[in-house]
Amino acid sequence: MKHLGMSWSDINDTPTHVLRGLLYAYNIHETMHCMDGYSDKDVSEMAKNNPQIRKTYRVYLETKRKYDEMQGKAKKQTFKGII
Repeated sequence: MKHLGMSWSDINDTPTHVLRGLLYAYNIHETMHCMDGYSDKDVSEMAKNNPQIRKTYRVYLETKRKYDEMQGKAKKQTFKGII
């Protein structure tokens, strides 16, 4: 909880469902921003030494795509759009 800036007294005073919501939101935030600034090429280079990076990058892209679609930022590609 140190990442959220909460003291022990704040944690004890906060209901459990609120703490779970905060942790869930923090986890999503970390997932969405863990690979910011890296390109596919950068990830390929890093994955040579640490194969786990590919999974992390895949989860990052899936989460980013999901939230972009929810916000209407992602454009669905159509056949007419290609031509």
